[in-house]
Amino acid sequence: MAGKFELYQDKAGEYRFRLNASNGEIIGTSEGYKAKSGAANGIESVKKNAPLDERYEVFEGKSDKWYFNLKSANHQVVLSSQGYTSKNGAESGTNAVKRAAPDAAVIEE
Repeated sequence: MAGKFELYQDKAGEYRFRLNASNGEIIGTSEGYKAKSGAANGIESVKKNAPLDERYEVFEGKSDKWYFNLKSANHQVVLSSQGYTSKNGAESGTNAVKRAAPDAAVIEE
């Protein structure tokens, strides 16, 4: 089940991307990058690291919400999730990234 990456420029002029599942739901978002090439490299890092269990960090944040981060080999966060109501939900989100990211198309907005 391939999703898609949406690469866009935000109101502050930074480049960002989000990963959408095949049903259109946003699975995760990136940090801001000054250059489009930085965001493109971030997408490639997500594709490369998505299948690797050890790259995910699932944690409880504020307001009793659960989140996950996908990290690259150098431990930098390359994708962050929305808040989930349970740890199970966040873990399901990591599985969605594993399914969607490796073959996802990149769409520029």
